Amino acid sequence: MSNPGIVAGYAPHEIQTAEPTRAAKLKWVIVVDEALPPGRVVNAAACLAAVTGSAVPGLLGADAKDAAGNLYPGLPWAGCTILAASQPELAGIKARAAQNEGLLVAGMPDLAQHTRVYDDYLRSMSAADPGDLRYCALSIIGPRGAVDKITRKLALLP
Repeated sequence: MSNPGIVAGYAPHEIQTAEPTRAAKLKWVIVVDEALPPGRVVNAAACLAAVTGSAVPGLLGADAKDAAGNLYPGLPWAGCTILAASQPELAGIKARAAQNEGLLVAGMPDLAQHTRVYDDYLRSMSAADPGDLRYCALSIIGPRGAVDKITRKLALLP
């Protein structure tokens, strides 16, 4: 993750679940490599959603119950947009986002999808030059204007 000293999140009074997602103070996007096959796209987005959900206080809404009383864990109430980018665009987005202290940036290097043992992934990462990393996806959350500035030219993932 970039900017580890910055904690993006919602104070209790900022959680506005009765409002449209565009009213949320933070915008969350996941930008995926448009060249990945569908299964790898879904894997990368799911992994980064788990990271982001655990790192951003107040992002998950209250648990829901259906009419029979069955419990459903809370979902992100502020929404998440999934965008597509080329590998060069992902590298540029990562660089620009990492320079913005108001953003929480989590990346999923392709090394993560090429190992089945987490300790092997950690060893591979410790030997990797940051400039050589290729990203499957990035999760970016922060002030709406800052996120829009970095991702405005990207299209939604088809």
